[in-house]
Amino acid sequence: MSSTRLEERRAQHQRYKEDVSSRGKSFYPWAMFHDTVMSFVVVVVIIALTCIWYFTAGENPEDVGLLGPLYTEKADPGTTSFVPRPDWYFYFLFYLLRIFKWPESVILGTVGIPTILLMLMIALPFLDLRRERRLVRRPVAVVASILVVISMGVLTYKGATAEESLGGSAELIDEWVATNKLPEDARPGAVLFSESGCQSCHVYLGAGSANLGAPELTAIGAEQGKSVDYFTRYVADPSEFGNDVMPKYRSLGDENLQAIARFLVASKGPDGGE
Repeated sequence: MSSTRLEERRAQHQRYKEDVSSRGKSFYPWAMFHDTVMSFVVVVVIIALTCIWYFTAGENPEDVGLLGPLYTEKADPGTTSFVPRPDWYFYFLFYLLRIFKWPESVILGTVGIPTILLMLMIALPFLDLRRERRLVRRPVAVVASILVVISMGVLTYKGATAEESLGGSAELIDEWVATNKLPEDARPGAVLFSESGCQSCHVYLGAGSANLGAPELTAIGAEQGKSVDYFTRYVADPSEFGNDVMPKYRSLGDENLQAIARFLVASKGPDGGE
């Protein structure tokens, strides 16, 4: 069987050589030269557009220039209200993460499915050696292509229109304050806690999800030796305390870190730990 396929491949290659010699040009060097020239033209156009955009736009957002402003608003590393979004060509993967929840199946959505599809695409030229190119004679390939296009389109649309939450609602914050009898100066920290992604790994009064071994924080303030200064330094850089899993939040700024620390110190459990 393998020898027959090899002979077919050799015969096809010989016919290709005969066609090239009689009525065409070989891939090397003609097609390679054309591809190189077009690639160079594309790169030059991109560089030219970049230079036009950079040198015609001013420092202020009002100075639009020929291709738009340099930036509309300076980045604020301490923001807690920005919702990150991927580029449009990653919307399908973005929405897959909503289907395959962390931590049980997220590896399937982020690595498993894309890797399997990529391997199938790489292997396809080696598996399908037929010369037939008419669509009506290739129903399996046509149906598979249509299903892939529809799936990618639906996932991209769903990812583009998916609404993201900035954190806990005002009602949830009020519930935390009332249940744990938090002082009023702890409320800003509770808002920051809910908006900064802390509930991706921590649970507070049943809200959030426990991941990567992160502790439940409802009564974290009742533990001995946990002061505002301690939580400020811990949240800023957990690696100083031997925690290499939790991300560093130093970019929130000292004021926001201290607000979160006051919230955690005041969290002594339902009814204030009484």
